[in-house]
Amino acid sequence: MKQSLQTRSSRARNARARVRGSLKLKEVMDIAEQEGLLRGERTEMVRGRMPEALVARAKKRTGITSNTDLIEVALANIAVGDDYADWLLSGRGSVTPEADLEF
Repeated sequence: MKQSLQTRSSRARNARARVRGSLKLKEVMDIAEQEGLLRGERTEMVRGRMPEALVARAKKRTGITSNTDLIEVALANIAVGDDYADWLLSGRGSVTPEADLEF
């Protein structure tokens, strides 16, 4: 059965609302929604066995109680995350030849 656009939109809003205490994760969900990543029917099944302590800590940090919502937030975080940290660390230990090192 197809859900209406309004129902899908409200579901995305509800997932964002369930992310308590983390402005970063709320922003991630906003970006994911703006990019259309939360639209469409929920037909993709993702499952796996996780260590209980990992799931418990993730739920505690996010305030999310649903495994489905937890996975959605985690996937959105990966999908819309930037590569700034990787870029920054890639230059570690190198100095551009144009840098003025005179004091």
